[in-house]
Amino acid sequence: MRAAARYWELTLTAPAGATEGLTNFLWETGALGVVEEERPGEPPELRAFFPETMPPAILTEHVTAYTDGLAALGFGTIGRPRVASLEDSGWADAWREHFRPIAVGRRFVIAPPWEDVRADARVVLVIEPGRAFGTGHHGSTAGCLEAIERVAERAVPPRALDLGTGSGILAIALARLGTATVVAIDEDPDAIAATTANAARNGVAARVTCRMEDAATLDVEPAPLVVANLITAAHRTLAPRYTRYAIAGGALILGGILDAEAADVERTLAAHAWRPRDAITREGWSTLVLEKAGT
Repeated sequence: MRAAARYWELTLTAPAGATEGLTNFLWETGALGVVEEERPGEPPELRAFFPETMPPAILTEHVTAYTDGLAALGFGTIGRPRVASLEDSGWADAWREHFRPIAVGRRFVIAPPWEDVRADARVVLVIEPGRAFGTGHHGSTAGCLEAIERVAERAVPPRALDLGTGSGILAIALARLGTATVVAIDEDPDAIAATTANAARNGVAARVTCRMEDAATLDVEPAPLVVANLITAAHRTLAPRYTRYAIAGGALILGGILDAEAADVERTLAAHAWRPRDAITREGWSTLVLEKAGT
């Protein structure tokens, strides 16, 4: 009989502002899956799964060096990584148990493909958890989905641009609500592959166009809605580009902003003809909805 395969499970806690960078680092280090867990009053916990061929001592050393660097840059206290052995069946259960169907806002249910969900009153978004960011479990993604449904309640945009699409969840949500054309942009080939697969899985491949490009150098027709679930530094850099990518009177949804950074982002966008229209806060993350001056 063949022995069960073994994996390593690495666990550590980190402040909310450091989890995205840490997650990307863990993927680049060779993780097969990364789960972020959040509990009220506690810092987020990351669980990353690695193949048996990854020596745990070297893994611990690499992650510790990276987290020490984050701490030196002012990201706060990050817990020391803990590595434990995990059998094949345990890996499968541990990975899947954290991706149950969840309701977001008034319109959406997000489910992994192994769950058969029936939700007549809601739109089901089937998203495969993988290497691209965006499963709806994170506060920034949930906030963006709620913002999308609020914008759509006023008027479904005929076209939209999704910058940093990740898993494609926001582009797919727009298409499922009726947007005829969504251009999904990302520099990461894994994200483009994930978005393409997820769009097909949700029956909206004809509505979602994926492009592997830099969000700062796009040649694209201005759209009535621009969505960007990125970090605050990226919003500051892209502020003049957002104005170019949206039509006059168009809407802009910005996610990935810590609550303490929201006012500064609004001020930055105000200098580029954007005025605030709405704001959503979820688990320490702010999503801003802005409107471009003009008619």
